[in-house]
Parts: sequence; C-alpha cells; structure tokens
Amino acid sequence: MNKTEVIARRILGWKLNRWDRWYDPEKGVFIYDFQPDENPDHAFLIVERLKSFGYTYMEKGKYEVCFNDVCETGKSLAEAITNAAFSLADNTSIPEEWL
Repeated sequence: MNKTEVIARRILGWKLNRWDRWYDPEKGVFIYDFQPDENPDHAFLIVERLKSFGYTYMEKGKYEVCFNDVCETGKSLAEAITNAAFSLADNTSIPEEWL
C-alpha cells in the first residue's frame, strides 16, 4: 500500500470503492481523487481525524508539522501532514521470523 492508501484505510477508516474513489462509511459519502500530499483540504481531513483521536497538531516551521512527538517535513504543508500521518500509521511489514 502507498501512503495515500495507508492513511485512507488506517487513519480515516475509508474503503476503496473504485480505483479513483474512496467511501467513508461513517458519513456515507464518496471521496474522489483523494490526494492529501497535494490537496490541503484533504490533508486537513487527516488533521481533524487525528485530533478526534486525541493527537495534538502543531506546525513547527513553514513545511514541518508534528502530531504529538512525531514530526515530519515536506515540500508543502499538505505533504508534511501526509508524511507525519503516514509515520503514525502502523505500516510495518511482516516480521522476518514469519517468513
């Protein structure tokens, strides 16, 4: 899964409905062309969701953000938010001893 998929599924709780749209079962709406690293409105959906989970959002610099103690940078504010959210998401691979 790429960053967008990890964030949409694990943080926002969305389901992929088609290759180009996500479904939010809580609100009952479809989200088209979800690109949080490029679209600030999409990035701030992530911020609001993480705030609802108890995370504190802080902008440390022009393109650096933190959720609690997890800080990341990017080429834009939206990309920094996406990178920090991705770092929070459980994106570990299968442990080597399982293979």
